[in-house]
Amino acid sequence: MHFSNRTNWELGQNEFATAVEAVKSSGCELLDLTVSNPTVCGFDYDAADLLAPLSEIAAMQYAAEPLGRLAAREAVRRYYSDADAGVAVDRVCLTTSTSEAYSFLFRLLCDAGDEVLIARPSYPLFDYIARLDDVKLQEYPLLYDPNGAGWAIDLHELEATISAKTRAIVIVHPNNPTGNFASGAERAALTQMCAERGIALIVDEVFLDYALDGTQHRSFAAGKMPTLCFVLSGTSKVCGLPQMKASWIAANGPEELVHTAMQRLEVIADTFLSMNAPVQQALPHWLANCDRIQTQIRERIHVNLEVLDERLCGSSAQRLAMQGGWTAILRVPREIDGKKFAFAALERDVIVQPGEFYGLPEGRVVLSLLTPPQTWRDGLAKLPVD
Repeated sequence: MHFSNRTNWELGQNEFATAVEAVKSSGCELLDLTVSNPTVCGFDYDAADLLAPLSEIAAMQYAAEPLGRLAAREAVRRYYSDADAGVAVDRVCLTTSTSEAYSFLFRLLCDAGDEVLIARPSYPLFDYIARLDDVKLQEYPLLYDPNGAGWAIDLHELEATISAKTRAIVIVHPNNPTGNFASGAERAALTQMCAERGIALIVDEVFLDYALDGTQHRSFAAGKMPTLCFVLSGTSKVCGLPQMKASWIAANGPEELVHTAMQRLEVIADTFLSMNAPVQQALPHWLANCDRIQTQIRERIHVNLEVLDERLCGSSAQRLAMQGGWTAILRVPREIDGKKFAFAALERDVIVQPGEFYGLPEGRVVLSLLTPPQTWRDGLAKLPVD
């Protein structure tokens, strides 16, 4: 039987995942500092209120609207208006996830073998989507300045990576896991670079609402863009509802380019019609009330960062600078008693993510700031950083 080379992945678990499973199967209770699913992190959800729109009679009505129901897209428009961004309803396309949104855009912009630029370090999801869509990924580096400036895009290296086959540059704003927003200067340089070469920008803003206090940031949906720009987000992070599977693409840029792109995007969306009616019915209510969960998440992030910084004070580990998002990166000893740090932590019944998972160098681990407070304190206390 022949299977597509697109799916010819290494399907076995990596060494660390295998080690975690072995400890779990032994019956040992682990302190997991990597859990990032908000629905299992002890937040207070008003389940009755959130589920109520799904039982409305309008949720039973089906209409084949490729870009999504007008009322649902209007809710997305209002969400951006609160962020001082004017997004027209006809420039919004609903999708079931940001993964699907990426796939739609890769198909819109790329022929087989074309290239898309992504940051390193970054979340490894892009590899799978690009391969399924016959797109090649090229990486550009994020640089870290330990003297206070934090993370920045290496614009010189990014520009050098652009080739005749480059069709889009992906920016995650703020990036996962580094937590850096694209600065105003970076935004200006990127848009000029793309406009001059006819390249699109794809900007993933799922963590936009979780900036740390005092951090200046602005959605790429705000202002008039000189190049074609697609902004992605969704309820997974905005509303803390990953199970509801609702996301969107908002287009920005020159009118003629946006008009043509939306016409083509509508055909792609019409081919799949993946958004279900009940979720579209509920989306306006969820977005209108997203502050309820966002307030809790921001407070959790704030408190957990304080506890983390207190724990690391005077230790052999250091938290790298961040501006937003749900993750923290630690610089740690590469090895403890001859074992890589993540394995040494596992021997103390603590789970951390090896930084290599995100393309970080050795001696980096990634923690989730959504971790419930008691687990967070107990797990940090047992980290081998003293």
